[in-house]
Amino acid sequence: MTNILDNIKQVSTSLQQSAQQFHRSVDAIMLLAVSKGQSSQALRLAWQANIRNFGENYLQEALEKIAALDDLDPCWHFIGPIQSNKTQDIAQHFSWVHSIERLKIARRLSQQRPAHLPPLNVCIQVNIDRETSKSGIDPEHCLELALAIDELPRLKLRGLMVIPQQRDQLDEQRRPYRRAAELLDSLKKSSAALSSLDTLSMGMSGDMQAAIAEGATIIRVGTAIFGPRTQTKL
Repeated sequence: MTNILDNIKQVSTSLQQSAQQFHRSVDAIMLLAVSKGQSSQALRLAWQANIRNFGENYLQEALEKIAALDDLDPCWHFIGPIQSNKTQDIAQHFSWVHSIERLKIARRLSQQRPAHLPPLNVCIQVNIDRETSKSGIDPEHCLELALAIDELPRLKLRGLMVIPQQRDQLDEQRRPYRRAAELLDSLKKSSAALSSLDTLSMGMSGDMQAAIAEGATIIRVGTAIFGPRTQTKL
């Protein structure tokens, strides 16, 4: 488990090198540690290496870790599929939600976001490669959903999240991320209400360089930080 500290150093170095290579500011790219299946002890080690943002896919597992790490006060991101019966806990315990694909879910999150908390940062999940096995809205329906979410009082629409097909070559990896960046730019230009969108949540352990090249602002990294997922004691 102590390898986590070394892994984070390596990931941070790779992120910095990619940012420099593609003329990006490293300060404009958030490293989000995808911590599903990892223990709270592993997250504490990541915290020691200055990781402050953690992404969780499964609500019950996340709630246990949120309670266990209450003394650290990290920023929690929900990045998995959302069922209607889970929206209240997500609205209460998370600062970000990356996986909005239905207006019904967005409305519930807005209604259930506690008044004493700032608006919940949200991203629309786009099925950028139109895979039948993947969650996310089709690109051509994104504008309608974005405008509707923008009207919800307790949400702050930040941008888009994509999970493309796995590809091996850098040029191939860049293509779907370029389409996501173009889609975000199109949304910003389509309406003054969307002009402040600033987030592209895209890129993981295997294609971080490609995502950074195309403008990612949040990189979701799990395996490269924590190693293979194992369901351990929380």
